[in-house]
Amino acid sequence: MNVLSDGLCDNFHFPLFFIRSDGLFMTQTPALKQITLIGVGLIGGSFVLDLKRQGLVEKVVGIDLDADNLARALERKVIDEAFEEINAQSVGGADWVLIATPVATLPHICRQLAPLLSAHTIVSDVGSTKQSALAAFAEHLGTHLPRCVAAHPIAGSDRHGALAAQFGLYQDKKLIICPHAQQDAGALETVETLWQAVGAHTYRMSAATHDAIFAAVSHMPHMLAYAYVHQIAEHPDGQTYLDFAASGFRDFTRIASSHPAIWTDICMANKDSLLDLLAGQQQALAYLQNLLQSNDADALYRYFEEAQHTRDDWQARQ
Repeated sequence: MNVLSDGLCDNFHFPLFFIRSDGLFMTQTPALKQITLIGVGLIGGSFVLDLKRQGLVEKVVGIDLDADNLARALERKVIDEAFEEINAQSVGGADWVLIATPVATLPHICRQLAPLLSAHTIVSDVGSTKQSALAAFAEHLGTHLPRCVAAHPIAGSDRHGALAAQFGLYQDKKLIICPHAQQDAGALETVETLWQAVGAHTYRMSAATHDAIFAAVSHMPHMLAYAYVHQIAEHPDGQTYLDFAASGFRDFTRIASSHPAIWTDICMANKDSLLDLLAGQQQALAYLQNLLQSNDADALYRYFEEAQHTRDDWQARQ
């Protein structure tokens, strides 16, 4: 049992206690009166669904440019009120504004939020690049920067939109928070506590460390999947190849079905880390090419075996 006293922050109505059971927190009273979710899809929608189910938020206001998506979100009770723009009515009463849109949109959204935020309101994101998020917060929400929390949940799928939102998405998943020099401790603790409440295991690290890690384990694999699909599709016999493609092609290229706009933004925001990784990948491919040209089966076997052991060891730790 984790016991938290009432009033982590004077502006929030926190529960008298949380009881963790099977990875979930139980509570007597709502923690937040209102969350405003900008971008109503898988990531933000799944988060607020779990908060609502546990009674940790009284009202969720959704903002999205897609009216049909908002209608579906209302039908599924992902949100309680819907708006197609950021304005005083949609943001003014929020205890927490959660931005769940492509990373390139963050500066524009922050500019719109700046004159509308209450002093106590927390602003947080869920984007895959954290240096760019902190830069947007600092440039456009300067006086509100202490209440801005850069976060990244490590969960998702290639589905998107309100219909993709689901209960339990974050159970036993990782959630990265990247504190900054002016970070308000109360805002940080609120964000961390509520992500833990939906089952996430939280970690703290610098934004630079985060971006280097996720360039390697997330952003680069997407680039390779997109590139390989292009290589096959652009080959003169590509359609014939695809006619016979099966599980190997499907598994390797699954993430190439991810939304192009999202991954364009992510890769451009983290391009320095990716350029280094692409250079390393070219060296790895050149090494494999050399092994084939020199008929060095023993070295090729060792190379494959080392990779197999590395992946199997990683899988065993999951």
